[in-house]
Amino acid sequence: MKNKTHEADVAFIKALAEMLRDNDLTELQVKRDYGDDDSLNVRVSRQVAAMPAPVQVAVPAAAPAASPVAAAAAPAAAPADDPASHPGAVPSPMVGTVYTQAEPGAPAFISVGAKVSEGDTLLIIEAMKTMNHIPAPKAGTVKRILVEDGAAVEFGTPLVIIE
Repeated sequence: MKNKTHEADVAFIKALAEMLRDNDLTELQVKRDYGDDDSLNVRVSRQVAAMPAPVQVAVPAAAPAASPVAAAAAPAAAPADDPASHPGAVPSPMVGTVYTQAEPGAPAFISVGAKVSEGDTLLIIEAMKTMNHIPAPKAGTVKRILVEDGAAVEFGTPLVIIE
């Protein structure tokens, strides 16, 4: 009996690793309770190259074509354009898949220029087959939507900017 449980656990862990890879996630953590003080705690993670690196490479590639003055100003302007540093940025509270509407074909929760009240649903993030509504942290106007419908997001990824 123990061998069957062990084989099932190994298959479960392999399935989690595949889910991690297929959904471009960096970490999954699951607890399975079998009852009577018997459980399985699994944390599967992988190291992913930092995303800002390609952006930094693209800026210097354009700089040689510009004048020396413009080239000097370009690196200083790049951090100001970072959406994560914007005071109105709404970060993702979890790892998952973003949905901009309640169901396919339904209208989007928000659009650029839309007014939102504190607590209004901005997006849904699906994590572990659970749909999590992401509320607006404050009232304001949606200035930018930084994610696409169906995109995978990490913890802390800026989702929208509200001013």
